[in-house]
Amino acid sequence: MAITHWPLHERPRERLLSQGAATLSDAELLAIFLRTGVRGKTAVDLARDLITQFGSLRGLLASTQTEFCKQYGLGVAKFVQLQAVLEMARRYLHETLQNTDVIKNPNDVRQYLISRLRKYPHEVFACLFLDTQHRVINFEEITHGSLDTAHVHPREVVKRALGQNAAAVILAHNHPSGLTEPSRADKTLTQHIKKALELVDIKLLDHIIVGEGPCASLAEMGWL
Repeated sequence: MAITHWPLHERPRERLLSQGAATLSDAELLAIFLRTGVRGKTAVDLARDLITQFGSLRGLLASTQTEFCKQYGLGVAKFVQLQAVLEMARRYLHETLQNTDVIKNPNDVRQYLISRLRKYPHEVFACLFLDTQHRVINFEEITHGSLDTAHVHPREVVKRALGQNAAAVILAHNHPSGLTEPSRADKTLTQHIKKALELVDIKLLDHIIVGEGPCASLAEMGWL
């Protein structure tokens, strides 16, 4: 039965308007994005199949163009639309951080870093540069590395921080393995960067590690 024949209170679009987007399942949200199904399947049925195929909604959102477009019912136009939606979400999070004290909104910081770093299959080292009010000036990916390491020199972080006229910095990198436990190298690098930044009167506020689960914070662990 087509979704248009469903009772109004069961249709994803109407439920979103009346109850809010948070009340919808992953499949229902994806169905709204897809708009239409395929022969013999509603948009919700197709969405459920796609989520199963990719293992999760995130698996679908992180798929490559080739992986995405070879699925029945999808194509280049949908892939382009999806990338636009994801980029708008990242920019929304970035604008939110620019207008707030990030120290008072640690969850917003982590959600933003997840949106920027979790997608990579290799390790990426990045920095959030902050002003004196701890608002975001800029986000920069400093280095891209291998599956398990991304080499960065403390002087490169200092150079970028001075170039941004930053008063504080939050370091971040991802662990493609999914595990967020800091390695000995992570801890050592953090201390070296902290000391280098102190020489130019820039404060290191945290080092966030992005993985599959909740982010790890070296500051919360007492290693700063």
